[in-house]
Amino acid sequence: MNYRHGFHAGNFADVLKHVVLMRVLTHLNAKDKPWRVIDTHAGAGRYDLGSEEALKTHEWRDGVARLDQAPLAPQVETLLKPWREALSAARSRYGAETYPGSPWLCRHAMRADDRLIAAELHENTFRKLSQALGRDERCKALEIDGWTALRANVPPKERRGLVLIDPPFEEKDEFATLAAEFIAAHRKWPTGIYALWYPIKEERAVEGLLDSILDAGIGRLLRMEINVDRPDAAGGLSATGMLLVNPPWLLAQEAEILLPALCERLAQGPRPRYRCEAIRPDG
Repeated sequence: MNYRHGFHAGNFADVLKHVVLMRVLTHLNAKDKPWRVIDTHAGAGRYDLGSEEALKTHEWRDGVARLDQAPLAPQVETLLKPWREALSAARSRYGAETYPGSPWLCRHAMRADDRLIAAELHENTFRKLSQALGRDERCKALEIDGWTALRANVPPKERRGLVLIDPPFEEKDEFATLAAEFIAAHRKWPTGIYALWYPIKEERAVEGLLDSILDAGIGRLLRMEINVDRPDAAGGLSATGMLLVNPPWLLAQEAEILLPALCERLAQGPRPRYRCEAIRPDG
């Protein structure tokens, strides 16, 4: 596997993933009890949009740069505020071309008793992740396979928190692996919040993932997807989604505000579209 997220950092898929992540963390912070995040495929932690990798694809120009252009409607900006504040903090500290990844965003949102486990298998990327997290005792970077980290760390002792599963999807059976590993983790920790990110290249793969989860009897799902209608000639990804399991109870309402606004701002073609669907909300 030779996946380097530096080519894709800050693109439209990252924007969706990280905005939703910050909404979940905001809801977790609404209660005094500590939480733990398990980030199974953590990546480098933060990225330089002026790097050789980022400048080869310029994907961030149709992602985070679109959000930088102008504010959205006030109710949308209210929901974007945690993500925008974290982005601003990263830029202030590391430079205007910085884009924070999920481990850095989690660290930014953490309180004194909250914890983060961030797993990254690849040596060079793990080195960058360790630098991004620094010597913060609340954060632990693990140089291991993400699925191994997931199996070993659920349920967390806090019994409250989030598992973020964001594999690179470079293996042919990655959707099947995601389904199997998530279902096994859910059996051990059925009350945790899980956020499963996925690219949409073949609808059958996404539907197969959902069918496997439903067949396992798992409910309380929120399916969120955006398709920016990227022209075929441009290549690359056009649609992405997140499946939230045990989502915070207000998240579905927030998604109905966020998704159409993000879809419109991030559109690359004339027919952008989104999906916001609660599945077995009382499951």
